[in-house]
Amino acid sequence: MFETLQPAPADAILKLIAESKADDRPEKVDLGIGVYFTEDGRTPVLDVVKRAEQRLFDMQQTKAYLGTAGSPDFNAAMQQQTFATSAFDDRLVTVQAPGGSGSLRVAAGLIARAWPDAVVWASEPTWANHIPLLGGAGLELKPYPYYDTDKHVIDVAAMVAALKTASEGDIVLLHACCHNPSGIDPSEDEWRAIADVIVERKLIPFIDMAYQGFANDLDTDAFAIRHMAERVDEMIVCNSCSKNFGLYRDRVGSMSVLCRDTASRDIVASQLSSIARTLYSMPPDHGAAVVSIILTDAALRADWILELNEMRDRLKNMRALLNDALKEKAPEHDFSHLVRATGMFCFLGISAAQIERLKKDYSVYMVGSSRINVAGITPANVNYLAESIAATL
Repeated sequence: MFETLQPAPADAILKLIAESKADDRPEKVDLGIGVYFTEDGRTPVLDVVKRAEQRLFDMQQTKAYLGTAGSPDFNAAMQQQTFATSAFDDRLVTVQAPGGSGSLRVAAGLIARAWPDAVVWASEPTWANHIPLLGGAGLELKPYPYYDTDKHVIDVAAMVAALKTASEGDIVLLHACCHNPSGIDPSEDEWRAIADVIVERKLIPFIDMAYQGFANDLDTDAFAIRHMAERVDEMIVCNSCSKNFGLYRDRVGSMSVLCRDTASRDIVASQLSSIARTLYSMPPDHGAAVVSIILTDAALRADWILELNEMRDRLKNMRALLNDALKEKAPEHDFSHLVRATGMFCFLGISAAQIERLKKDYSVYMVGSSRINVAGITPANVNYLAESIAATL
């Protein structure tokens, strides 16, 4: 049977990780892999997570199944963190999923069941895994303009113009904050303009929020979701707890669907249960139980926000450090978009040949689009990184 198979194409980021690991030059700078690092290169377990895990260890009495929707306590806590109100409770259903990717895949399955001919509009560019996750479920995808690679800004006018050509019922995939890969987000006024066209054209927002708290704060980062929830009849929201709780390998995510009414909500809930049953039966419990403990305990939640603030501030500081170093090392080039971006990622804005030279001659690793993970920058390596970039320019 398997003799008919051909090798699958190598994942570009996984290939880059392997190349970086094989490089033993001490000056190596890895800006490719998409996880948070401290200044000493660790991806830590948050202190608040350890405390919640200890509490879970002490109080958990069973490992019995919870069901296809996962933990009710987790789902309620994530719904509150996302929407910050109970005003939509009679129209909302929230389910636990195996990470942000699992949430997106469940959403894709729901869309495919509800409307097999659905068209999903995605930003150009978007997160690399959006296309295979959604397209692999059989959905048709179309791009809308988003990032101006010359000016390093969002072309909101072009984005809105493209969405005005969408058909009623088309779905618009949006990044709530910390756009991956560009790091450039709409302002609140720009979000309002985007919402206007969504309402006007009767489109359905499909919002991916993988980095809540990494751009500004928990509430500001959810602005697009909360604003649109006030204006639309239907909406899909996918959340990930990988970055803001540091629970990468525990696969913790949620998916919320805002429906027209309570009857529709109940139907959607039954369909989500069916989809989960056929994909993974039930999501893993441990990480979700930890998140639930943190979000429902005022003291733990306050301490989590402090740790989250520290991660966000480190990323902002590293952007500023690199921008300042590049002003000194390459004064004829403008890298100010580094400090306008938010979250872990942004485009450096150099050519494929320069990226290859950085890897070969200077042991600096980034993906071929020039997207960099700002968490790979430290006070100890920023000058070397800036000198290497300047030398390739």
